[in-house]
Amino acid sequence: MPLTVLFCADPLDPRRADPHFAREAASVRAIYGEAPLIDHDALQRGDLAEAVRRVPRDLGPAWYRGWMVTAGQYEQLAAALEDRGTPLITRPTDYRRAHELPGWHDTFAGLTPPSVWLPLSPGGDPDAGTLEELVRELPDGAAVVKDYVKSRKHEWDEACFVPDLRDTEDLQRVVTRMIELQDDFLAGGIVVRAYESYLGAEARVWWVDGEPALVGPHPDTPGNRPDPVLDDVRAAIRALGCRFVTTDLALRADEVWRVVEVGDGQVSDLASSESPVELYEQLPGGALS
Repeated sequence: MPLTVLFCADPLDPRRADPHFAREAASVRAIYGEAPLIDHDALQRGDLAEAVRRVPRDLGPAWYRGWMVTAGQYEQLAAALEDRGTPLITRPTDYRRAHELPGWHDTFAGLTPPSVWLPLSPGGDPDAGTLEELVRELPDGAAVVKDYVKSRKHEWDEACFVPDLRDTEDLQRVVTRMIELQDDFLAGGIVVRAYESYLGAEARVWWVDGEPALVGPHPDTPGNRPDPVLDDVRAAIRALGCRFVTTDLALRADEVWRVVEVGDGQVSDLASSESPVELYEQLPGGALS
């Protein structure tokens, strides 16, 4: 059955794929003959008609492959495409469940660092008392701060890492700075995760219908290829029930494999060392979940 993948267009030339996804789009075209384009900028500003204008009508079920969008934007995109006869195979509820930490965290309990979260709009700033209560159930020690989707790991000391979770003043400083830097891109709210020390690079595992379709390096370290143990993760992926997802795994200091992050496969980055063909050949086409 044919595979339809919708890629983000190049903002400077909407007739071609965004350069970041050009290699993948070329692979899909070579195998299946077509890779329709979505205007990501139009989607972000709420112009749904323009966002999907270049997608031919009645293509049938399709996958999205492009830049991250919020769960709300994805829901709008899915509705606009459904109206054109091209429903997204990953439904909006599944996208949110895999994309945002509160959707997947409890399914991976015991496999990922314990976490707590607080819904928050961009520009919000929880007070010290709220944060102290929020993290009460987390173990003593260090922690990392992020939003529902991403961290500011490149501003590690400034807006990500908290050496002592019980130092509420320092916790509030890091949370406030993370919110400030995320600005309008703050996704969902704040998350505080117990810190774990890892050995070596992370692996990124791509899952299709509950099975590992590709086990490769994390995009940040394309030359390092760990070999993670997947048995427990496979069970959690199946319990999560999403068709196309990624997991980032790292070996903890005690040599136990841990799930660092879960993501929707449509918006997860593929390492430059990996073949798009190997991944796309395992994506089913033409069947809704």
